[in-house]
Amino acid sequence: MIAGGVLGLTLCVIVIVIIAIYRSNKMKKEDQAKINKFLEDYKALKPARYSYADIKKITNQFEEEVGQGGYGIVYKGKLSNDVYVAVKILNNVKGNGDEFINEVQTMGRIHHINVVRLVGYCADGFRRALLYEFLPNNSLDKFISSNQEKHSLGWEKLHDIALGISKGIEYLHLGCDQRILHFDIKPQNVLLDNKFNPKISDFGLAKLCSKEQSVVSMTAARGTVGYIAPEVFSRNFGNVSYKSDVYSFGMLLIDMVGGRENTITQNTSECYFPEWIYKRLDQGEDLGIQIKAVGDAKIIKKLIIVGLWCIQWYPVDRPSMKVVVQMLEGNEDTLSVPSSPFASTNPMPKKATMDGRTFNSDLELVSESE
Repeated sequence: MIAGGVLGLTLCVIVIVIIAIYRSNKMKKEDQAKINKFLEDYKALKPARYSYADIKKITNQFEEEVGQGGYGIVYKGKLSNDVYVAVKILNNVKGNGDEFINEVQTMGRIHHINVVRLVGYCADGFRRALLYEFLPNNSLDKFISSNQEKHSLGWEKLHDIALGISKGIEYLHLGCDQRILHFDIKPQNVLLDNKFNPKISDFGLAKLCSKEQSVVSMTAARGTVGYIAPEVFSRNFGNVSYKSDVYSFGMLLIDMVGGRENTITQNTSECYFPEWIYKRLDQGEDLGIQIKAVGDAKIIKKLIIVGLWCIQWYPVDRPSMKVVVQMLEGNEDTLSVPSSPFASTNPMPKKATMDGRTFNSDLELVSESE
């Protein structure tokens, strides 16, 4: 009887050990599977390198062109896992080397819903290409250049797009290890996905700096005329910093309201549209913008006020992108109209006009050594 009890106890111990080993092995396998999945996901997050032969295969011999510009041509492509991509083939011209390195280096570290994702790149001899997630609704520019397209989205959606862009820029300024200054925020560089969520693109002119660094040195002005902050042209307006992106975003907001109207004709004379819209708002006059839904007028007023705050002439007078996000998320009734961004206390001697914006051509350009 004692022997039977010992035998039963031994069997019990053996069963417990077997179960423990089984569970241990199962946990190890689960852990390994978890690690493998993490590594696969991590690999997917990092841009992959492709050969030029891969690029031709991905684009089916460059079959479908979806856009082009001074940088080169963009084709629609498909990866082996049926993921669609936009393939930007860069022109082999001076400057592409720096812009290519800049874009890969910058975008390789960015992961945000409102920033386009760099899927891969090609550097095969003199042939260079960048592969991005494919966004079917093209750029914001296409939807604000005419009233018909603008109304197809509606002002509520346009407000959501503006808020998404602001969150994307805020992430670039504050959400990464280093501050990323875009220096080319404009409607053409905001792409829209299938749900019209905005994603900031084109980081060829971007600059990295530490978050503690309040001033950025530059050898020359960079950006697109009409969206470039005054201080990027001349130090007389202040130092170049993240506030330069804030200015560009403000001009983008004004564009969303005005449909890219740089000037407006009034009584046979031309007025600079942002200045015209400021005067109307400040004097409580009708803004002359078509509205269809209840609440549209409040959204338009909010976009204008936030835009005017962002395009203040001096960087110190502009809000940070964090504050801009709060303004767009808040109630428009709590927003105050800023002082005129166009008033100047000092006479400006020699003026040059570019897309309605005047700047002092006598003033020195920002230089690296200063």
